[in-house]
Amino acid sequence: MSRSFFEDHNFNITTIDTGFLRPKFAASHLIIENQHAAFVDVGTSHAVPRLLNVLKQKNIPVENVDYVIVTHVHLDHAGAAGALMQALPNAKLVVHSRGARHMIDPSKLIAGSLAVYGEEKFKAYFGEIIPTAEESVIIAEDGLTLDLQGRTLTFIDTPGHARHHGCLFDAQSQSFFTGDAFGISYRDFDSENGIFIFPATTPVQFEPEVMHESIDKLMHYQPQAMFLTHYGKVDNVAILAGHLHKGIDKLVDIMRNLSQTQNQRHHIIFQAIMNAFLSELEILDCSLSIERCRELLAPDVELNAQGLAVWWDKRQTKA
Repeated sequence: MSRSFFEDHNFNITTIDTGFLRPKFAASHLIIENQHAAFVDVGTSHAVPRLLNVLKQKNIPVENVDYVIVTHVHLDHAGAAGALMQALPNAKLVVHSRGARHMIDPSKLIAGSLAVYGEEKFKAYFGEIIPTAEESVIIAEDGLTLDLQGRTLTFIDTPGHARHHGCLFDAQSQSFFTGDAFGISYRDFDSENGIFIFPATTPVQFEPEVMHESIDKLMHYQPQAMFLTHYGKVDNVAILAGHLHKGIDKLVDIMRNLSQTQNQRHHIIFQAIMNAFLSELEILDCSLSIERCRELLAPDVELNAQGLAVWWDKRQTKA
């Protein structure tokens, strides 16, 4: 297994490609301090060999991994947690208070994903989802601090993408590990004119007003960089935060303007989001072909369209 699947950054932070769906689609981040380590987000169970391989290459004993931290319990972020914990005898799993029960008993997570993907795709995508023993779980509330060999990591409650979502602030690098709270930005689309970033409005707990508030909460810390699960390190954080605020409003406007569509609502919303994203990539002068951009964006556009519809329909029901 080559080094090509991970990238080292300053402050002893490493981005690891978990191998989910395509290269550089989903990341785990490894923080190392004084030969001890913490993982932030861990991908699916298929990623475990990669994560352990990086530990080996960096001469970190499995006994020296103190924490496995998941930003939220969606399976592309937390699916490997139980399997990885079995290989890390001294680690504690740190998870949002609203998501902890799903790591201890993942049966509802599994059932929900099976309903969406079917058994064959579920196994191919996620593998086996293993429960984590309750005594190995640290339930994270807003402001929880973790000590990694004197390096302070702070868990910040950041709903909007999901109510069980939190980000991790690393005081040493002055950076956040953001899960999906600070959007999605694939390195495939980078150009000399900047990077493309968009909010993750996926089902079933997207809340636009709360997502705005969470982004502002992160920016209060004046972070120097963000480490995204999708994908990797991004700088120019204040500019990207502005893009995300505009992106949330744009997606909400698309949903609102098309909400009365009677036939093929989902298809029409999908196309509207895709066209909006492609227009932004054209402005950035992205070097990829339109066909390749469509191919790379399709999974996220699909989920974003679903999430917007779920949010809108819940809103209408309450009204």
